[in-house]
Amino acid sequence: MRKKIDLKSWPRKEHFEFFSKFSEPFHGITVELDLTTAYSQAKKKSQSFFLYYLYRALKAMNEMEPFRLRIENGEPYLYDQVHVSSTVLRPDETFGFSYIDYNDDENLFLEDAKKEIEKVQNSSGLYLEGARINEVHCSALPWVNFSSLSHARSFDYPDSCPKISFGKLMDKDGKKTMSISLHVHHALVDGLHVGRFIERYQALLNALS
Repeated sequence: MRKKIDLKSWPRKEHFEFFSKFSEPFHGITVELDLTTAYSQAKKKSQSFFLYYLYRALKAMNEMEPFRLRIENGEPYLYDQVHVSSTVLRPDETFGFSYIDYNDDENLFLEDAKKEIEKVQNSSGLYLEGARINEVHCSALPWVNFSSLSHARSFDYPDSCPKISFGKLMDKDGKKTMSISLHVHHALVDGLHVGRFIERYQALLNALS
């Protein structure tokens, strides 16, 4: 479900119109987060560590209105929920895109995610058929402890989906840390919203469940 934003009464009207005209409207940040508790909890539950931290990132975005905004035909819409499209590596070293629905019930999310990942691993090509506008684009680079990251983008394609990338899990001063890169469309999401997301995401990673 979605609803159209009334530009006339929207406080971000001028911001939206200004940044929507940019050839590159995305801005990004890379931060290092503490995943010590998250790693411990995932291992305790014998759960995929990737899906553990992915779910919490998606949960934080669904809690925040700016991350559920998308631009369609030049106009802003607010979705009730956003889902995730994540790259999945195959044994032949190609990758395909997975499309995983968000669910408030983490167990149901995990069930759907495992089925979708297996489906992509047993397919070929990029697997583009399931793409939706109300999704978050996700990738993981577990081999690299990066300090910055850029994305391949077609400026002719009207993309407004947030993009989050996860780096290599590192041991640092007795803690497990990971670099997280987040890119968002400036017509919809500002630095303040990014900061709130990072704060909420870290809180979810720290929570005992």
